[in-house]
Amino acid sequence: MKVLVVHNRYRSSSPSGEDRVVDQEQAALEAAGHQVRRFERRSDDIATLSLLHKALVPAAVVWNPAPARDLEAMLATYRPDVVHVHNIFPLLSPSVLQACKRSGIPSVVTLHNFNLVCAAGNLFRRDAICRACVGRHIPTPGVIHGCYRGSAFSTLPRTASIVANRKLWQSAPSAYIFLSEAQRLELGAAGLPACRSFVKPNMVPAVKRRQTNDGLIVYLGRLAEEKGLRVLMDGWGVYTEATPDAKLRLVIAGTGPLEAEIRGWANGRSSVDVVGLLDRRACADLVARSAAVVVPSEWPEPFGLVVAEAMAAGVPPIATAHGAFPELITDGQDGVLYPPGDPSTLGAVLRRVDQDSDWTVKLGEAANETYHRRFAPAGNVAELERIYQYAVSHPRPNGIVR
Repeated sequence: MKVLVVHNRYRSSSPSGEDRVVDQEQAALEAAGHQVRRFERRSDDIATLSLLHKALVPAAVVWNPAPARDLEAMLATYRPDVVHVHNIFPLLSPSVLQACKRSGIPSVVTLHNFNLVCAAGNLFRRDAICRACVGRHIPTPGVIHGCYRGSAFSTLPRTASIVANRKLWQSAPSAYIFLSEAQRLELGAAGLPACRSFVKPNMVPAVKRRQTNDGLIVYLGRLAEEKGLRVLMDGWGVYTEATPDAKLRLVIAGTGPLEAEIRGWANGRSSVDVVGLLDRRACADLVARSAAVVVPSEWPEPFGLVVAEAMAAGVPPIATAHGAFPELITDGQDGVLYPPGDPSTLGAVLRRVDQDSDWTVKLGEAANETYHRRFAPAGNVAELERIYQYAVSHPRPNGIVR
């Protein structure tokens, strides 16, 4: 099958799991014998634009005709069987959906976040889950509160895109891929047809298996409010205060707006290391030495790539019991779930990890079994192929919707 992947890469200074998923999925499709090409824009390129073109980027978020024209030209020469669309913000815009439709080539869209109902994309505001814009014809609360980057000006084009392109999102794609059932339910207000909706988790290639347990509790990810770092810090305090002979060490890897606060908290705590942004190999090596990986997200994550990658390494994940995590983790069997916003329970879980190594080993073994059953490349690619075949067999009409 000939596949064209459409994706806007994130800034290299703020690496995204979405970029990694797109790259890994393409590699797995090619390994399975499919012909795959990429139509791509890079957010890093914004820095090279003239002042005029930089000023026009917010309008391009709503509708950018230039990449649509380029995509149509590529479709005319490459003639793929299906186009797989991932991230389109900020340089592609929903115009690429129209380009596929006008060319008569079915498109499949993977929804990686909640952008269709939330300008911030994460259903989170002021340390709490927020659904104030969900279901509104014009989601003004996001603009009023400046939910994207704390700025009403920055939020406005994202909100305008939600309103202006709602019908296009509902009509143009031949199939939608949700990363979890929880995400599909959260996006119900977007009005995407259920008959063309599929739930397929992200694919995770094999990684380095855990070989030693150095007593590390590892956090990997963006250092931001919605990721639950403050609950993690409080939970670590609960654990260390309740465990005079505490043996675990907390390693926090990543960068983000809370980095200065977290480094300040870590100063003077000999059991905590903040190591900054690491490359994928260094992250894999860290996980392979850990007792557990902690994913304390306070926003309802649509998947949780770190959870699946920990399972691939045979390391149990400890995660909040909301969003997609209850679908990924069977509590007490292949990982641990705890109530979001509850540092006391998190501290108690960490104490048990410290004191019951046999339990941790069993969790890790079961986690690896879950990985092979649900997230390994072979089965995941087979699911993706079935979705592609559905899209090819059920193409949408060629009419243009604006």
